[in-house]
Amino acid sequence: MQLSVLDMDLKGLVLAAGEGSRLRPLTFSRPKHLIPLLGKPMIWYSINDLITSGIDDIGIVVGYFRDLIREVLGDGSKFGAKLTYIEQEKRFGIAHAIHLAIEQGFIDEPFVVYLGDNILSGGIKRYLKMFVERESDVYILLCRVKDPSKFGVAVIRNGKLEKLIEKPREFVSDMAVIGVYMFRDPDLVEEAFRTLKPSWRGEYEITELIQWFIDNNYRVDFDIVSGWWKDIGTYNGLLEALYLLLDNVNERIEGDVRGEVVGRVVVEKGAVVEGKVYGPVYIGREVYVEKSAVLEHFVSIERGSKILSGAITRSLVLDNALIDVDGLRLVDSVVGSNTIIKSSRELRGEAKFIVSDYSYIYL
Repeated sequence: MQLSVLDMDLKGLVLAAGEGSRLRPLTFSRPKHLIPLLGKPMIWYSINDLITSGIDDIGIVVGYFRDLIREVLGDGSKFGAKLTYIEQEKRFGIAHAIHLAIEQGFIDEPFVVYLGDNILSGGIKRYLKMFVERESDVYILLCRVKDPSKFGVAVIRNGKLEKLIEKPREFVSDMAVIGVYMFRDPDLVEEAFRTLKPSWRGEYEITELIQWFIDNNYRVDFDIVSGWWKDIGTYNGLLEALYLLLDNVNERIEGDVRGEVVGRVVVEKGAVVEGKVYGPVYIGREVYVEKSAVLEHFVSIERGSKILSGAITRSLVLDNALIDVDGLRLVDSVVGSNTIIKSSRELRGEAKFIVSDYSYIYL
């Protein structure tokens, strides 16, 4: 039990059990929640949002690669938090994960569920305040999207939340339900869960869980988020999240810059930059950018990678990769950890790569 800045006992629950099948082949060797973005694993952003909102007692629901997640996050002390792990051996959806956390005794007071592959630019602190002040039984966040068929959506009439529908096949609303859910009473959540049956996807849907509260006249409030929100389930989503994160970086130079650096660029300690860099760009610890290399806008080079030649733009290069591609320009690419992309001849033009960890590509 801990006292939050909201003067209310709250616990956090971060869900990180999924396989990330749409991000294969990267997720064959790691859970998607540990894919680094600007030097930090994806899941750090949701954990950090909870902590900065005053919630430091956090459960992590794990399944796929659970031991690796435990190894990376530890007991939470390095984040200034206490982490408790809840295993979801069989992944039967978000509502099922919440049920396990209650059943195993971690959730015993008002709580916030945060999907570990979601990033919300403005954070949740102001919405937590509204959740408390309105004395909501359930509080959800919404965001307008172009393709609502990929999300659970909310039908709103006359300013009132009427119905939630999971991944509708026909258009009913463009208001997607963001992966942050707040609940006041764990016992009511369990009562709702006992009424659920698996959907056509074989999962206990969070939308149906919340719908029970609506149908039984409990107070279900919502807010439409300001700023951006990303659900990182695909390569496009991964790159879009990267671009949005980079769009908010401030210049910080802690490494050794010997080349040309223009704009908002982060160069971490131990990095050496001899080439040209045009921000916004993130250059991680112990990265080496050779003088023949050019990093253009919206690029993140993660820890220990070496860029020996070529140009890179709008791309994510994971840790300990090596890129040496002469005059080739990599665009909208994701390069896995410990991967080598190397040319043995003179190259020009543009190329796009989606490459898994420990790959070798010789051009």
